[in-house]
Amino acid sequence: MKKNKISKNWINKQKKDIYVRLSKIDGYRARSVYKLIEINKKFKIFKNGISVLDIGAAPGSWSQYVSKIIKNGKIISLDLKEMEFIKNTIQIKGDFTDIDVQKKIKKLLLNKLDIVMSDMAVNTTGIKNIDSIQTGELCKDAMIFSREVLSLNGFFISKIFMGSTFNEIVALGKKIFKEVKVFKPLSSRKESKESFIVCKKIR
Repeated sequence: MKKNKISKNWINKQKKDIYVRLSKIDGYRARSVYKLIEINKKFKIFKNGISVLDIGAAPGSWSQYVSKIIKNGKIISLDLKEMEFIKNTIQIKGDFTDIDVQKKIKKLLLNKLDIVMSDMAVNTTGIKNIDSIQTGELCKDAMIFSREVLSLNGFFISKIFMGSTFNEIVALGKKIFKEVKVFKPLSSRKESKESFIVCKKIR
């Protein structure tokens, strides 16, 4: 009974959500695209001809948005789930934390990447502290990998949650990058503890 109530609440929230409605009008697969659009407006990240790795890409709205901007660049979209085709993208189905998957990404690179972006999050348990820690570990994994594949002036963008690993992630960001900012887009739900870490220029 409780699960049904939660499901109904979620459905009602989705119906009222302006970004859910906008995503349908604009032809995007998820409302999360508007978070990336806001990040780009603030930090001026994407331009034609660059190369991007999108980790935790499904259902693909971030890759959809980027593919409209960087027509002559390269986008590698990775997720555990199968995704519908997106123009200008190379899609990999696999677990990012798997070393073989990381090797596969590296084999696709002729040059260093300009951007690594991650919207990875674990399947939530409902225990916020555990969810925050596990998603934080994914962010750290992506950040450490980005150090190997990013160009010196490259950007790293990742979802992070406020919680016990937050300071640890920011500290790691400052160790790897010269510029580190934390930003919460307006399109991120108020009750959500998520923010995004935006890092630039490898040390």
